[in-house]
Amino acid sequence: MKRIIYLVLCFCFVLEASAQVKVGAAVRKITPDPLLPVSGGVGTPRPVKENKGDLFVRAMVVEKGDTRVAFVGIDNLGWPALLGDQSRKLIKGIPPENVMIGATHTHSGPDAYGFPNEKGEILADFEYLEWCVQQVADAVNEAVDKLEPAHLKIAVGEAKGQIAYNYYAPQLYDPRCGVIQAIGQKGKNKGKVIATLVNYAVHPEVIGNGREILSPDLCGPLYDRIEEKAGGVAIFMNGAQGGMVTADNRRPEGKEANDWEECIRIGELLADQALSIIESAPMQADPSLFCTSKRVQFPVDSELMRMIIDNSGLKPLVTDDYLLSTQVNLVNIGSAQILTIPGEALPNIGYYLKRNMKTDHPFLFGLTNDAFGYILTKVDYNSFKRYEYVSRTSLGEMTGEIYIREALEMVEENPASDSF
Repeated sequence: MKRIIYLVLCFCFVLEASAQVKVGAAVRKITPDPLLPVSGGVGTPRPVKENKGDLFVRAMVVEKGDTRVAFVGIDNLGWPALLGDQSRKLIKGIPPENVMIGATHTHSGPDAYGFPNEKGEILADFEYLEWCVQQVADAVNEAVDKLEPAHLKIAVGEAKGQIAYNYYAPQLYDPRCGVIQAIGQKGKNKGKVIATLVNYAVHPEVIGNGREILSPDLCGPLYDRIEEKAGGVAIFMNGAQGGMVTADNRRPEGKEANDWEECIRIGELLADQALSIIESAPMQADPSLFCTSKRVQFPVDSELMRMIIDNSGLKPLVTDDYLLSTQVNLVNIGSAQILTIPGEALPNIGYYLKRNMKTDHPFLFGLTNDAFGYILTKVDYNSFKRYEYVSRTSLGEMTGEIYIREALEMVEENPASDSF
């Protein structure tokens, strides 16, 4: 009888241990050497003379039972699925569809799209991009190797101070900052931070692409500040920052601060706000973990976007009649629910999605899995002069409608299971 009780207890212990949440994190530096021209969008990349801060790939892997997911942030304007899929083939132990790669959207990084310029030339450095593909895979694989028991802290709160504003309509932006922090629970890392993921909507374009500087922009100082104060690995995932939620570098005299010092001010302020938001969050010792994905198709109606697709050195998955296919993910992790966005959704779309997500802790990972320009609703598309640019650089009038419908279907089918 004692032996039976002992075996049952051992079985329960193994079952509990196997279902324990584990987290690992890793970093790879991807600053090109020698430095490469930087791209802020369509056109010829601009030459650079120096770098302020380094570019990184930052990965956080979360595992519970048979489910394993990876969140990857990369310092670039955007990261096409073609590059992401190459990394996914090199990643061990994670289903490819569970690897979510998001661009920070710095406007001071090398061209990763293979944009054609006005002469039809493609000036992206494909050898560099191939190397970055390997660095993404290496970072995720290392994070898998480092998986260890962890508890999570999750919170969403308002990031206060002069961080972001909407260039088109100053108050039309989302000040909420979502934070997921993993705390080690065994061995030398018990009680120590493994990783802190910050989700906030802002264009990191303090420096931009016209100052002859390669830079992670405000994200670099954010990483440094979080890692200095909390330890572990810091990761930034952008949000619904389209049209035009940018860094608030305004000065009273009507000028803007466009230097590295301003990147430090904004990055450190956002980092401090994120750490303040997560500080008092309750520990989630047994959070759930669920991940699903679907393929979504968008018609490409914009002549500019068709031209880019036809002439890009990194062609997306598109049919002959310009139907473009991409992946959208939904992740439920503890009290958080995460939706990925394959581009730059305007703030009203972000607000609407968060309002309909069944959690108090909604997260939107913009420019993730793909980065297809601006995503706006059909009532906004080409409706007034202010949105001429974002309409021209959107796939088309129905992009927002299709994305909202498909995303909310996923939310309805897979409600978040934890609440705090």
